[in-house]
Amino acid sequence: MEASVAARPLISVGALCGSLRTGSCNLGLIRSAIEISKSIKGLQIEYIDISPLPLLNTDLERDGSFPPAIEAFRQKILEVDSVLFASPEYNYSVTAPLKNAIDWGSRDPNVWGDKAAAIVSAGGGFGGGRSQYHLRQIGVYIDLHFINKPELFLNAFETPPKFDSDGNLIDEQAKESLKELLLSLQAFTLRLQGR
Repeated sequence: MEASVAARPLISVGALCGSLRTGSCNLGLIRSAIEISKSIKGLQIEYIDISPLPLLNTDLERDGSFPPAIEAFRQKILEVDSVLFASPEYNYSVTAPLKNAIDWGSRDPNVWGDKAAAIVSAGGGFGGGRSQYHLRQIGVYIDLHFINKPELFLNAFETPPKFDSDGNLIDEQAKESLKELLLSLQAFTLRLQGR
């Protein structure tokens, strides 16, 4: 078994956070995922910052090209094998910055198509679960393929705390759940690509 794990091809994951706050627990989930990925052979995660993206306005598209920040973002999505979303919940849905990034990526030609994806979230009582389900619906139209299990919803406000005051994940059981999710994303990406 160990030999087959060592022989796995490299899977690159682009990680997007729907919150723009520096101390966001959802950004903390991405930082933790990047750290955990260092212990998983064949998996590499890169954080893709969506904060520089202007609001979607098709007037910004000129002669089949996009503004430089959008072109750079779209290129990064094209280059990764799969996507990890950290999706906080705003008003039962995904955040405006995340929806904006998704919409820019879906402009013709759609850069999301046929990529594997996974979602993590932290928030209030349901841990951002409603945003996850809404994001899955969006994914149907843009041809993203989400792993079904495991799901990871974390209540960011319960006691004992799962996050420190800087938004870093400190709960060991949650870290283990996050690792299981990343392993599932890796395996699903390989299967989807026929590797």
